[in-house]
Amino acid sequence: MSPRPAEGWPVPIGTAADRAGVSARMVRHYESLGLLAQVARTDSGYRQYTEADVHTLRFIRRARDLGFSMDEIVTLLGLWQDKQRASSQVKQIAQRHIDDLAERIAAMQAMQRSLQALVGCCQGNDRPDCPILDDLANAPGQ
Repeated sequence: MSPRPAEGWPVPIGTAADRAGVSARMVRHYESLGLLAQVARTDSGYRQYTEADVHTLRFIRRARDLGFSMDEIVTLLGLWQDKQRASSQVKQIAQRHIDDLAERIAAMQAMQRSLQALVGCCQGNDRPDCPILDDLANAPGQ
C-alpha cells in the first residue's frame, strides 16, 4: 500500500491558484517558464499540484509583488532551493533591485516635478494656448 498524500493534496490548478493568490493562467505561465517543476497529472490529463508547488507559487507571487524581474525570480528560486547557498548572493540581488528602484523613483519624481511646473503655468481656461502642449510639441529631437 502506498503512503497517502497529506490531507487535501494534491489539488487541481484552480485550487492551487487560489491558495497561492494567483490566477490559473499565471500558474500555467510560470510552468511554461520552468519556474515550477513538472507537475503530476491525473489519468485524464488534469494537473495536480502539491503543497510544495503552492509554496513555490507563493514565493513567485511575493517576488513579483516586490517588483523582481522574471530573470531575478529564476535566480532567487534557484537560491531558495539550494540549501548550500550563501545568503550574500541573495542580498546582492536584492540590493541591485533596491538600487534600480531608487533610480526609477528618482526619474518618476523628476517627471512629476516637470509636470507640476507645466500645470502651474497653464491657465486652464477657455483659451487655446497651453504651455503643456507647447512643451510636448517642442521636445528636443533624438
